[in-house]
Amino acid sequence: MTRRSRAREVALQVLFEDDLNPRVSPSIGEEFIRRRLRTPELVEFARQLVAGVRRHREEIDRLIEQTATNWSLSRMAPVDRNVLRLGAYEILYSDTPSRVAVDEAIELVKRYGAAHSAQFVNGILDRFMHVRSGSDSQPTDSG
Repeated sequence: MTRRSRAREVALQVLFEDDLNPRVSPSIGEEFIRRRLRTPELVEFARQLVAGVRRHREEIDRLIEQTATNWSLSRMAPVDRNVLRLGAYEILYSDTPSRVAVDEAIELVKRYGAAHSAQFVNGILDRFMHVRSGSDSQPTDSG
């Protein structure tokens, strides 16, 4: 596992916690990231991922539901839902190449999801990636 992959894994764990326990203070996630990664550049990368998904979650969720025909987020397994959020965030707002974001999401869901999760996430993010690349403008995250 690459170092950035490890940071994505920790970010996913924080996002999963946010999803299932929305009343937990965000500072708990910050501390978890610091304890698990320790390397400043990886801590910062994981923080950026978590903060970005938190900041844009409403829009990301809407776009995922539009792309995931016949699936609502509430019907998705929590791991799948949060891997999709993370992958979508990277596709929309980060410098990560879209194909890398999809591949990283698939590896995460293989590790933490159910037997069918990799195909599910791949199908939705691949479709999402192509639908998004068809538009003239992509959002950028400047902060």
